[in-house]
Parts: sequence; structure tokens; C-alpha cells
Amino acid sequence: MRRPLARIGIHAALTLLAAGALLPLVWMVSASLMPTGEATTLPLRWWPSRPTLEHYGALFTRLELARHLVNSAIVAVATTAIALLLNSMAGYAFAKLRFRGRDRIFRWLLAGLVIPGQVAMLPLFLLVRQLGLVNTLAGVVVPGMASIFGIFLVRQYALAIPDSVLDAARVDGAGELRIYRQIALPLCLPILVTLAVFTFLGAWNDFLWPLVVLADDARYTLPVALANLAGEHVQDTELMMAGAVLTVLPVIVLFVVLQRYYLAGIMGGGVKE
Repeated sequence: MRRPLARIGIHAALTLLAAGALLPLVWMVSASLMPTGEATTLPLRWWPSRPTLEHYGALFTRLELARHLVNSAIVAVATTAIALLLNSMAGYAFAKLRFRGRDRIFRWLLAGLVIPGQVAMLPLFLLVRQLGLVNTLAGVVVPGMASIFGIFLVRQYALAIPDSVLDAARVDGAGELRIYRQIALPLCLPILVTLAVFTFLGAWNDFLWPLVVLADDARYTLPVALANLAGEHVQDTELMMAGAVLTVLPVIVLFVVLQRYYLAGIMGGGVKE
């Protein structure tokens, strides 16, 4: 009798926590559909009295937010694609290729995880300036092209690939690049999807680095553009909520679509050596 009651209690607690997490998002969407000034009235309104899309229209016409939306999409997609290629190659190499100093190099890489990203921002900016990429979208992409966390994630998952499968391919005459492309990548698909979600979320939501490296308003990504918008329209709560919905919606859709692979990658990434 105690077990069913305990299960019910756990489910009830999880339901309450989920509702508490979703409540701000629901109000954000609702407020974005309210007429101007209704979101700040007291008592607080939860549903619009007259749903309207005028704030979304203002974002794309009067404030030209579509350009910043495209900038964010370019940065996020390019960063994710390059990061998947480089991190998967490095992670596979550290897991399955034997070369001198492999474990020592990997330990040094892991030590870099404790260094805050803000500490490396100045030397990174100087490097980007030397490359002539300041105030370009390519300069925004550079920091996310490879990450220690991504390499670690792929390596831990690739350790589960049986060596016998790789050795059989080598005996058949397959080169290392072909083995990586035709065997390792398909077997590592769940963790690659997980890494893609992490990378896309990070690139899409990143605010500080684009703010540092971009100087032209036309090249701003969505978070930076919305921050500037908040300074100019701080009293227009409904407009701000519409901008927030546009920022959050793509990543929510991405997570829902790839949720099955994402969870499989998380659950399968804890292989021990």
C-alpha cells in the first residue's frame, strides 16, 4: 500500500514542479498576445482579453527583427555543423586511435574545463582581431567550433564501440577516415544529436560574445538585438514578450523533435574505461 502512495506522491510533486517551470513560459506567450498595456495591469491578467499579433508584426516590420533572426540562425547552424565535425573527429581519435601522449593530452584538455569562459575572452578576442574577423558573423562562430566538453562527450560514448568491429574493418582494408565516416559516426548518432542540441542552444542563446565581437547593428544576433530593444522599449512589456517568444520557440521545437535521440545520448554517455 505504501508503494502506490509513494509513487502517487512523487508524480504529484513532479507535476507541480513541471507546472511551476511552465507557468512563466505560458504567461510569456499569453502576454505577447495581449493589447498594449494589458500585461502590466493589476490584478495580473493571465489571458488576453483580445488576442492580437500586432506586437509580432511590429517586430518584423517597424523593428526589422527578421534580420537579427537570420543572423542568429546562420551563427547557430554554422557553429553546430562545424562543432559536430571537429568534436566528433577529436572524440573518436581520443577514444579509439592509439598515438603517443594521447591520455596525457586528454587530461590536459579536461583541466581546461575548470577555466571560466570569461577568462579566455580577451585572448580569444585578440586572436579573432588578428584573423580580421571582428564585426563579422564568422568571428561569432569561432569560439564554438570546438569545445572540450564536446570532445569529452563524444569520446566517452565512442569508448563503447567494440574494438573488434573496427579491427575487422581494418583487416578488410578500410582506412581510418572511412572507418570514422561509415562505422563510428552512425554508431555515435545519439551522442552527436545530443551534442548538436547543446551546441545549437549555446550558440542561439549566446549574448556576451556576440556583444563583444560585433559592432554593427545590422550584424547583431537575436539576444543582442533584443537587449538593445529592451533599452528603447522597456515599458512595452507585450513587445518584449513577443521578442522573447521568438527567441525561445526555435530551441523548444528543436528539443521536442530530437528529444528521443537526445535522451538516448545522455543515457548512453556514461561509459567507464
